[in-house]
Amino acid sequence: MSILTFFARFFLKNREKSISDFKVNAKKDQKEILSALTQRGSNTLYGKEYDFSSIESYNDYSAKVPIVNYEDFFEKIKSVLNGDKNVIWPEEITWFAKSSGTTNDVSKFIPVSKESLDLNHLKAGRDLLSVYLKNNKKSKLFDGLALALGGSKQITPYDDKKKIFTGDISAILLKNLPFWASYLRTPSIDVALMPEWEKKIKTMAEITSKQNITNLSGVPTWTIVLIKEVLKITGKKNILEVWPNLELFIHGAVSFLPYKSLFKDLIPSSHMNYQETYNASEGFFAFQDDLNSNSMLLLTNHGVFYEFEDSKSKKITDISGVKLNRDYALIISTFSGLWRYRIGDTIKFVSLNPYKILITGRTKHFINAFGEELVIENTDLALSRTCKKLSVSFYNYSAAPIFITGTKRGSHEWIIEFIEEPKNKEKFINLLDGELRKINSDYDAKRYKDIAIKQPKIHFVKTGFFDYWLKSKGKLGGQNKIPRLSNDRKYLDSMLEHISLFQ
Repeated sequence: MSILTFFARFFLKNREKSISDFKVNAKKDQKEILSALTQRGSNTLYGKEYDFSSIESYNDYSAKVPIVNYEDFFEKIKSVLNGDKNVIWPEEITWFAKSSGTTNDVSKFIPVSKESLDLNHLKAGRDLLSVYLKNNKKSKLFDGLALALGGSKQITPYDDKKKIFTGDISAILLKNLPFWASYLRTPSIDVALMPEWEKKIKTMAEITSKQNITNLSGVPTWTIVLIKEVLKITGKKNILEVWPNLELFIHGAVSFLPYKSLFKDLIPSSHMNYQETYNASEGFFAFQDDLNSNSMLLLTNHGVFYEFEDSKSKKITDISGVKLNRDYALIISTFSGLWRYRIGDTIKFVSLNPYKILITGRTKHFINAFGEELVIENTDLALSRTCKKLSVSFYNYSAAPIFITGTKRGSHEWIIEFIEEPKNKEKFINLLDGELRKINSDYDAKRYKDIAIKQPKIHFVKTGFFDYWLKSKGKLGGQNKIPRLSNDRKYLDSMLEHISLFQ
């Protein structure tokens, strides 16, 4: 063990008791966080508007304070962006995470206070590393460098005079990392935050192909692109020939399930570990604390108060009222002044002791044109199983309904970009349709004898198509993601227009 790994273990070990405590005291911790939040926010304009000073319980809070989407809350955020003080949070907020969600035309500006960085993002990062080292006694994680892939939006002044800056949350975190973390990562911040994504990938590959990389972090799709670029530069067959000490990939943003087999091909090692995180612009909410389970530990003592809206009954509860295996829309309140804010994700609990979750999708990303209630969790799993059966790998996909017109029945239309395209496309369509029917009973019912909807229509596109489409929208790189499911045809029709141009 190197001296750096030894000291890292020593430094991070003091987090172990805190992690054990919040696992068993989640309800108590959440009550204390809500109390601290409302006290801190009571003298803000928002706190006065909704009488925070009189709030003594969760029931008071839920009765007095409205639930908001970004659009509902934007006027408050805009006021802070314009330099107004004490609007939603008493501390001056100078950082805003610029996020497009998926490929929306309008960027979101998510406030990120110094308090929230310390209590949430950075604390959660330390806890993740502490848990990993505890569970991997032979780890040599700090013997080499961490390679983080993210941040297509550089830190730029929103208002230079008022010293308000915007950028990807990954860029903001890079600017606020403690010195020891900055020392152990690569490449330099100037390269990591290069705005031109294609040039950045090539530059990062050139630099890191000559370094000792022990861990990666980023979105699976872009990490695949980077690894392939490194292999192209070096002429090696797999990445372990370049980075023999690679042992961990910390991933998030999209489901890892469809990419699992591809990463095993790129990193053929039984000692390689994969750790999922739920780290969004609005906060760091969960991470895998047991690599043998795909569930994530909800971070209940990290500066976020959670509420959960049952997707079917629409009933809203704090953590004390959640049930297993129900879809909940996530609502948060934070030390950055987000109050009862819908984050746009859906989750379900797979354990209540401790509280562990799975991400099931996005509140706006589903197909329910015919009562089939198809969510991303369904399509990711079905596509993963189909690819495994046919020994193929895909890069990304998007799907939307074909609506019923006249005598024509409806169906689903897919665009799938493969890394290895299936030889028998008809067999692929049949298998995917069959897997969806196994996974989703509502879809199966609508597919019965083709009465309601027909078999899916699938466009098989060449490698690079989705990056080409994102680039055409000025959205290539960073946290911009392909909308995998849409209940209308806005995105899919745009993509279909580009297929002939690309091919």
